[in-house]
Amino acid sequence: MSDREKKLLALLLFAGFFIANLFFFKFYNEKKLTYANDLTAAKASLQQAIMFSESSASITDEMEWLATNEPAPSAYQPVQSGLQKFAVTQAHNLGLTVKSQELLPTDDTGAYYNRAQFRINLTGREEALYKWFNEVNDPAAFRSAYQIRLSPNSTDDTLIDCSATLAQWFPPAI
Repeated sequence: MSDREKKLLALLLFAGFFIANLFFFKFYNEKKLTYANDLTAAKASLQQAIMFSESSASITDEMEWLATNEPAPSAYQPVQSGLQKFAVTQAHNLGLTVKSQELLPTDDTGAYYNRAQFRINLTGREEALYKWFNEVNDPAAFRSAYQIRLSPNSTDDTLIDCSATLAQWFPPAI
């Protein structure tokens, strides 16, 4: 081999080595970027798992409370009449006067629970009304009063007129 051929061969080998290094460098950067993205995704998923783990304790407590306090499945009418009877009995026990009662249709739009409801108008002293609200609003019984309207009585300044809608949630009987 002549000297010129040796130099040409060395130049071609050097050029081949340089081109091979460029391809390997590009391949290395792509893999490095892929691994960096995978690492970022894994860190985000770990943070999400840690957040779910921390919040699962409160959710577990709520699920246990629901399991111990959930009412038995029932039809609409017994729940509504029981709610009405309870509210009126409590009102009479506390010295409130029931002016009127209006049965409202059931709300069965929920996925797991229906809502029995009725509207009641009462008159009585402020302290007795607040005690009545404490008796009626019972999360363990799935019962609450909402749409509450209080106004002074037109004939007696010591009395308050109250209009409230009471609701009780229950699982429907299948």
